[in-house]
Amino acid sequence: MPDVTKTVAAAGDVVDTPSVAENSTSAQKPEKARSLWGDAWSDLRRNPYFIVSAGLIVVLLSITAFPGLFTSASPTAGDLVHHYIGKPELGSIGSEGWLGYDIQGRSVYARLIYGTRASIIVGVAVTLIVTVVGGIMGMIAGYFGGITDAILSRITDIFFGIPFMLGAMVILQAFTDRTIWVVVFALAFLGWTQITRVMRGAVITVKQADYVHAAKALGAGTTRILFRHILPNAMAPVIVVATIALGGYISAEATLSYLGLGLASPTVSWGVDISAGVQAIRTSQHILLYPSIMVSITVLAFIMLGEAVRNALDPKLR
Repeated sequence: MPDVTKTVAAAGDVVDTPSVAENSTSAQKPEKARSLWGDAWSDLRRNPYFIVSAGLIVVLLSITAFPGLFTSASPTAGDLVHHYIGKPELGSIGSEGWLGYDIQGRSVYARLIYGTRASIIVGVAVTLIVTVVGGIMGMIAGYFGGITDAILSRITDIFFGIPFMLGAMVILQAFTDRTIWVVVFALAFLGWTQITRVMRGAVITVKQADYVHAAKALGAGTTRILFRHILPNAMAPVIVVATIALGGYISAEATLSYLGLGLASPTVSWGVDISAGVQAIRTSQHILLYPSIMVSITVLAFIMLGEAVRNALDPKLR
C-alpha cells in the first residue's frame, strides 16, 4: 500500500493526498525515449501531404487488388454501337458508360479501373527489385571499401551512364511479346544505380558509429553487423529515394506504352489507352484525357509520399 498523509479540507472533509516520497518517485520516473522511426511516424500523422497521398495510394491499391468492386463492366468487351461516344450518361456515375467509350466501344471507365493494376504492378515490382539489388550492392561496396568498392562503383558508373529511357527502349525492342514482367525487367535492369549510390553513402557514414565498432570488438560476424546494425540505420534515405522513384517508374511504363515499346493490347494499361487516344485527339479527347489524369494523380501521390517521408526522417528539417 502506498504511504499517504491525511489532509483536512476547509469544509472538514478528510482528503487522502500522496506523500512526499511518492511524489518524488513519480517525478523521477524517466520517459521512454523515442527512436528516429517513432519521431518520424509522429510527424507523419500530422502532415497533410502524407494523409492525402496515403489516402490516394490506399484507393489505388484497392482498385488494383479488387477492380471488380469498382465496376462490373469488362475492359476488353466492346460494342461498336458505342463507337467513340464521349458524352457521359447523366446520373450514371459508376456505370460503364459515364466516362464514354473508345474506338471499339469499350468502356473508358472500366479500362481506367483495370489499367490501374498494370501500372501499379510495374511500379511496385521495379521498386522492390532495384531496392534489393541496389541496396545489397551499395551495402557491400560501402562496408568493405577498397578494391570491392572500386569494382562495384565502376560497374555502377557504367550503368549510370546509359540513358534510362533510351536503354529501356533498346531492351524492349528485342522482345516481341512485351508482357508486364518484360517491362519490369527492362526498367529494373537500368534503374538500380541511384539506390546503390545512396546506400553506399549511408553505409560509409553508419559504419563509423561506435555501436558498429563495439559489435566488431564483441566478435559479431560480418553478416550480423550488416543486417542487424548497419542496414536498419542506413535504410532511411533509401526508403525516401525508392518511394519517389516509384512514381517515376509508373510514368516510364506509360511513356514506353505510349511509344509502342511497352505494354500492348490486349493488356489493359493507361499508356496503351493514351496511345490510342492520340489518334482521335481532335474528335474524342476523353479517350486521352482520363488515363492521362490517372497517371498524373498516381505519380503525384507517390512523389508527395516520398517528400513527406523525407521531411519526417530528416532531423534538420524537423
